[in-house]
Amino acid sequence: MSEDWGKRHERAKDELDYKRPDVSIEGELSEAQTEAILNMRLRSLRKLEEVELVKERDSLMEERANLEDLLADTMQQWNKIAEEIRETKKQFGQSFVAGARRTDFAEAQDFEEVPIEAMIEKEPITVVCSSMGWIRAMNGHIDLERELKFKDGDGPGIIFHAQTTDKLLALGSNGRFYTILASNLPGGRGMGEPIRLMVDIPDEAKIVNIIPYISNQTLLVASSAGDGFIVRHDDVIAQTKSGKQILNVKDNSTAKVCCDINGDHIAVVGENRKVLIFPISELPEMARGKGVRLQKYKDGGLSDLTTFNLSDGLTWLDPAGRRRTESDLADWTAKRATAGRMAPRGFPRDNKFK
Repeated sequence: MSEDWGKRHERAKDELDYKRPDVSIEGELSEAQTEAILNMRLRSLRKLEEVELVKERDSLMEERANLEDLLADTMQQWNKIAEEIRETKKQFGQSFVAGARRTDFAEAQDFEEVPIEAMIEKEPITVVCSSMGWIRAMNGHIDLERELKFKDGDGPGIIFHAQTTDKLLALGSNGRFYTILASNLPGGRGMGEPIRLMVDIPDEAKIVNIIPYISNQTLLVASSAGDGFIVRHDDVIAQTKSGKQILNVKDNSTAKVCCDINGDHIAVVGENRKVLIFPISELPEMARGKGVRLQKYKDGGLSDLTTFNLSDGLTWLDPAGRRRTESDLADWTAKRATAGRMAPRGFPRDNKFK
């Protein structure tokens, strides 16, 4: 007995339109027969589900009993561990296809170290640092005497030519050197950024000088007390933003001068306007320290110093902005740590060589 699906039936658009089959017609199932068939199927499914649940319960109960026995017996625990190790060895040991060693021990190869400068395009720049410590990099090598704009209350400080691949060595008045990558400097369109955002310079410290790093080059550092020494560029490079202590300063003294060595003699001028010239060979080369006495002072301290070749004479800018060279320097040449003599006529009133 089955329903004749060959007959045409009107399609029900909703539940109210549905019409039950006419049980008076031969071949149609009654409602009681339909319910009986459905209940028979559901009972079979429930029976199957019940059997599976019973099996799962028995399995879990057996596993629980085994775990309780395992927790209660230490020897059984070690036996279980040994069994699992054997299974792991069998599964992932050398006999297993993917378990054999696929690497060998050998000497490490030497790889060429690629410096960070190699990743930066080399271009000429002019580094400008104002008297208040705002630093920027202008494109190209501009005229160092060119008039530049600064913030209100600020003015020119340090300016020099460099390359974008250079490392810049900055000496603070606290005697610490700081390293700045020229490629990280802000552009020259604005007023720049405070150098204190790039390195951790204390508020009470000031920038003494900034110079580009040159391998195997030496520079001269000196304190306001008149002590100084020679140090290599490689020894002052700092690896952290907090800098590297090079010149030890005590009491009220501060780092005063930092300049590259270009010559065989050094000229020192004190705040008392006395000038002393002596060979650069009398200064020691150190990696860190206080240094040795450059000039003897009764009052005041160091004002400025410079290095030069004795055969070329000592050059400075006079008050009119003209360069003057003094060739006869016998009156000011003496041993290191002596007092020196009064500066020659026409020497700048600010006691600066440049």
